[in-house]
Amino acid sequence: MCGLCGAFANADHWSQGGDVALVMPAAERMRQAAAANWVLSARGLKLSVWADRFVLRGPTGKSVVVDHLGALWPAADSLGGHVDPLDPVLMARLEDAQ
Repeated sequence: MCGLCGAFANADHWSQGGDVALVMPAAERMRQAAAANWVLSARGLKLSVWADRFVLRGPTGKSVVVDHLGALWPAADSLGGHVDPLDPVLMARLEDAQ
């Protein structure tokens, strides 16, 4: 999907916070992206904020516009192999990093 089409396709999702009629503050999106990057970095993926959405970039440079965190994991699977956020090895790595 091109960037222009992506700009019109934002769907409501529970991860966007309480009242979906309100716009999620940029600071909260940045916090969510930083937290997701702890998991995604294990597969060479990086999530960044773009407008009121996210952009997921793979290790080859390919990118995908992601509307909300609910769409993140399928997009990550398509770019960098299977990503299991509950993988015990990954969980141990994340706990050690804190």
